This record gives sequence, structure tokens and C-alpha cells, in this order.
Amino acid sequence: MKIGELARRTGVSIRTLHYYDEIGLLSASQHSTAGHRIYGVREVTRLQQIRSLQQLGFGLKEIQNMLASKTHSPLHVVEMHLARAKEHVAEQQKLCDRLESLAHSMRTRKVSVDQLIETIEVMNMFEKYYTKEQLAELKQRADALGEKGMRQGEQDWAALIEEVRVEMEKGTDPMAPQVVALARRWRALIEAFTGGNPEIEKSLKTMYQNEPVHEKIQGMPFHPGMMAYIQKAMSGTSL
Repeated sequence: MKIGELARRTGVSIRTLHYYDEIGLLSASQHSTAGHRIYGVREVTRLQQIRSLQQLGFGLKEIQNMLASKTHSPLHVVEMHLARAKEHVAEQQKLCDRLESLAHSMRTRKVSVDQLIETIEVMNMFEKYYTKEQLAELKQRADALGEKGMRQGEQDWAALIEEVRVEMEKGTDPMAPQVVALARRWRALIEAFTGGNPEIEKSLKTMYQNEPVHEKIQGMPFHPGMMAYIQKAMSGTSL
């Protein structure tokens, strides 16, 4: 086919095809009697490779070197692009899950700009500290609990945090029986969240140590010294 038809059918501009020819990246193997470039199957295959590699983030010089080697066959390039496309599909599915959750919140209560910003912060934070496998496991646990179970969990945390805050403000010794009892409930809720997975718990602990944004999760206000207080209550027990 002529360059105009190739541009029309592929969406790659004639100017771009001319440039590819100029730098020796893609040249027509034949010419018509009038001197027009004629592109065949080999050139179209190479163009597909070029566009795939561009979408994978490679520059034209890198692509030229890659296509000059024998390690990047047309099949290999397609397989590379396919793998990346599958990653994008998975990322889009994760985004859909998050948006569904946010949409539910919007249906059930008014969501402020601050809450939206906090949602973004929390999403980024979770991806920073949890592996893909851990996030998948946490999602499975959330799905198993269902909306009612998740809401109950939020209520349990909110109630517990308030009780701990009261004891802190009263100046109660963290080793006092009533605070140790609160620490046991705290520990039980953590195990419910992590499913007893020590690696998830480790990620959770690291996140809480490094990220002040955790104070905004589920809109539950943590007192600045609450984590240290409850950890001290746990340290003198078998928790």
C-alpha cells in the first residue's frame, strides 16, 4: 500500500512515516513507477513493533537498536506489549474497585473535598507499603466481610479509639487492667484486619510508624500519643 493509505489505516501520520524513513527506522522496500513508497507486510509488521515499543516507553534510538538485534522478534515484541497491557487491565480493575467504594460513600453520606483528598492519600499510602499480593488478600477479606461487616469494623475501631483516648486523658497507667483490656481488643482488631498474616502486620506497622496520614483513615482521629500508649499496654502482656 502507498504511504497515504498506510497512514489512514494505522493512524500514524505521513509526516511521522517520512521521519521514520529519514532516520532509517522504517523504509519502504518497494517504489511505484511514479516513485511513491510501497509498504508491504514486512514494513507493516515493523511499524507495529515500533508503535508497541513506543507505548512501552522506549525511545526511537532504543527501538532502532532493539529491532536491529535478533533477540526482539515480532512475536517477542507482541508478548512484551501483551504483558504490559495485562498490567494496565489489572490497574484499571483496581481503579474501578476504588471508585466503586468511593461511589458507595457518596451515595450513603456527603463526601467533602478533604475526604476525597484523604482517599487519594490513603490509596497511595497503601500501595507504598503493601505488596500486590497483600492488597489482593486484604481485598478478599473485605469482600468476605461484606459492606455490613466492614461498617461494623469501622464502628468497632471508632469506639475503641474513643475509649483509649478517654483513658489517656485521665492519665491512666497503660499497664492498668482496663487499658490492658483495651489493648487486647486493639490486638484482636488488628488480627481481624491482617488475617493473622505476619507480613501484612509488618507492613501495617511500618505504615503506621512512617505515615502521619494514617490518622485520617476512616475519619478516625488518633491522639498524637495514642500508638505509643497502646503499644506500652501491649508490651507488658502476652499480646
